[in-house]
Amino acid sequence: MTLTAKDVAQITRLLEESNFDELYLELDGLKLSLRRGPAAGTQPLGNGTSAASTQPLGSSAPTLAPQTVPAQPERPSAASVPPAADDPTTAVVSAPLLGTFYRAPKPGAAPYVEVGSQVEEDTIVGIIEVMKLMNTVRAGVRGKVVQIFGRDGALVEYGEALMRVGKTV
Repeated sequence: MTLTAKDVAQITRLLEESNFDELYLELDGLKLSLRRGPAAGTQPLGNGTSAASTQPLGSSAPTLAPQTVPAQPERPSAASVPPAADDPTTAVVSAPLLGTFYRAPKPGAAPYVEVGSQVEEDTIVGIIEVMKLMNTVRAGVRGKVVQIFGRDGALVEYGEALMRVGKTV
């Protein structure tokens, strides 16, 4: 049995959505090892996760080696949000998974929220497309949208800041 790049991407997405930190998979002579965060002897990729290595059983040379990722412009993440992030009266809505972020339900439609919009914990504030599946992003907090970082149609990473909400009680 062989795994396609699509299979590996789907397995990686499932790991990202889970509470697990590591995954080891062995199928018909193929060994796949995925880990959140840096592994011993590997260089982290641009998003802080280590490369997956795929190798036949009994082989010491990986058939899918880590690649150097060119530097990309830094996108706001929960850790690099502007200084007001330390403000206890605001909360950051972060991307729950990696994919393409959309602010509206379809092209040409009004965005789910704008700066100044009131949101509840279950208010949909955007969607993230992963492998042709649309996943809703909910505010998770009650308040008013004060800043929007996520650009419509932009690739976002897991944990990346999408917007900031001023909390209300």
